Amino acid sequence: MTKTVSPRPRTVGATGPMASLAGLLREWLPRQRWFAGKDRPVTDLGLLSMTELFTGCLHLLVHAGHTGVPGPGGDPAGDCYQLLLGVRQHLAPRLGRALIGRAEQGPLAGLAVYDALQDPRSAQLLLERLRRPGTAGPLVFEADPSVEVPAGLVPRVLEAEQSNSSLVYGDEFILKVFRRIQPGVNPDLEVPGALAAQGCGRVPAPVAWLRTTHPQEATLGVLQPFLRNASDGWTLALQALASGGDFTAEAHQLGQATAEVHLALASAFPSGPHEENARTAAAMAERLDAAAHCVPALRPYVPGLRTAFGALVACDPGPPAQRVHGDLHLGQVLRAGRDWFVIDFEGEPSRPLDERRGTRSPVRDIAGMLRSFDYAARQRRPWRPEWARRCREAYCAGYASRAGWDPRKKHGLLRAYETDRAVYEVLYEARHRPDWLPVPMAAIERLAVRGG
Repeated sequence: MTKTVSPRPRTVGATGPMASLAGLLREWLPRQRWFAGKDRPVTDLGLLSMTELFTGCLHLLVHAGHTGVPGPGGDPAGDCYQLLLGVRQHLAPRLGRALIGRAEQGPLAGLAVYDALQDPRSAQLLLERLRRPGTAGPLVFEADPSVEVPAGLVPRVLEAEQSNSSLVYGDEFILKVFRRIQPGVNPDLEVPGALAAQGCGRVPAPVAWLRTTHPQEATLGVLQPFLRNASDGWTLALQALASGGDFTAEAHQLGQATAEVHLALASAFPSGPHEENARTAAAMAERLDAAAHCVPALRPYVPGLRTAFGALVACDPGPPAQRVHGDLHLGQVLRAGRDWFVIDFEGEPSRPLDERRGTRSPVRDIAGMLRSFDYAARQRRPWRPEWARRCREAYCAGYASRAGWDPRKKHGLLRAYETDRAVYEVLYEARHRPDWLPVPMAAIERLAVRGG
């Protein structure tokens, strides 16, 4: 890692520009895919930092608050978000989709404000900052000196739905810009870097990254190699379903890849003790109650789901707790040629960063992938439960062939973690994709009524 200091650019004051931006952002933020508080109105916006990254582009960290809903310690509930805003007099037609609005008051009155990540010029200038490590006010740009990033790579924005924003440069590198910011090192920087040091080839290594030192240390973005000829597991699974093809060979190899990543994680990070099943079960039950409070459709199944958590208390504790992926599913794996790669180690963005960086049972990741096979199978009618069942069996068999233990022999653990995952999915879909809610609800019915 190398670091040089460049001349410090002008840091814009907090008073004037927000008079122009606050009204626009209150309307724009809740419409964004990555905004976490869609079910609560933005009642106040607090500016945490604002820096003119380059001419016509402002970098902001803002706190979106929700009055009346207490947060930790009694503070107003809300989240910190990273924004890159372009400001100009005239907006080119090609940037029409990026428009946030035209400021009506304050120092930016009359100017068009837009999402600068959608602007190729701004995206290229952002890459240039990553190519040359240095500082910009509270922003720090750092890079792996052993990797050369060419200049002039053409950027494009990935349109896939996700909880962050991603830019691909010349089909050679991909930059993930984190939107919801929490203090600390983001696992999507920490974990791939540690795995690269272990020689694990299943995970693309970080090339450059962006962080802030104010108001607290936090990771803002990570640049990694882009696997240009790869397809994600979700797309491949749906293609197999559409053609009536089998996916068990791919699922078996994916299980092997998952086990290899878990073994590398166990070597790269200190392992924890076995999770206390009673404490884990209590936490799962607490999440179930919170989800049922928010999603009425879940409430009739609560008693049956609690049996899965109650049975966990008497189970074999299983493998030791260790660092895991935290949000593993078919959309988080890529296949290039005959090889599977694992990406997106950020974990579940809705959970606290300290929790996502903690040690967990590897069964958590396995349960996430098993749920994903079920998600895929339910994308086509008629539903093909046997397709999901075969994939689940093949995946577990592949995992067992590398890990030295078989997830299928940990039925109580697997059922509890799969139930916990399905509860998370219900809450997620209810908030973000209501049309998808029947998918996890079908699993909820299975897990509650038939016990797995």
